[in-house]
Amino acid sequence: MAQSLKGKNIAILATDGFEESELFEPKKALDEAGAKTTIISLQEGKIKAWAKTDWGKSIDVNVTVEKARPEDYDGLMLPGGVMNPDKLRNDKKAVEFTKKFAESGKPIAAICHGPQLLIEAGTVKGRRMTSYSSVKTDLKNAGANWQDEEVVTDNGLVTSRGPDDIPAFNRKMIEEFAEGRHMQRPGIDASI
Repeated sequence: MAQSLKGKNIAILATDGFEESELFEPKKALDEAGAKTTIISLQEGKIKAWAKTDWGKSIDVNVTVEKARPEDYDGLMLPGGVMNPDKLRNDKKAVEFTKKFAESGKPIAAICHGPQLLIEAGTVKGRRMTSYSSVKTDLKNAGANWQDEEVVTDNGLVTSRGPDDIPAFNRKMIEEFAEGRHMQRPGIDASI
């Protein structure tokens, strides 16, 4: 991954029940590319991963979504897992943070069930995307053009299907985060 993210601040929005590999592996790739990663969650303390069939590792929360400001970050990464996006999409502050981020034109990377939060934020209509197969109908119903590919990119939005796609997801995520804001999307507010 030749692209440098030195000087870029990347938000990782997650809560208990995130799929372990879908947070830790992209975070490691971002860190190795020179980014400063910040774990944002619903509460202070630690959040715990789901590792395929049982609880996994924990990670420290750096800031709560209540205190986080989209303008402080250059990119947003949304890991999947079944529980994680379901909890986040039921939290008004998490939805609003995600919506403001999407409206700013800054790049977003979401894997597996992560796009469920983008659906709730109303930011997928007309976008080419992929996801875990069980989210396909939800994305289509929200107006997305769903593709069955390991990674799909659409003007700064990077999506992948699941853990097997992480290497391709990481490469594309780093590329899009290095490119920065994508202003060609309609409804972009350049002030954020």
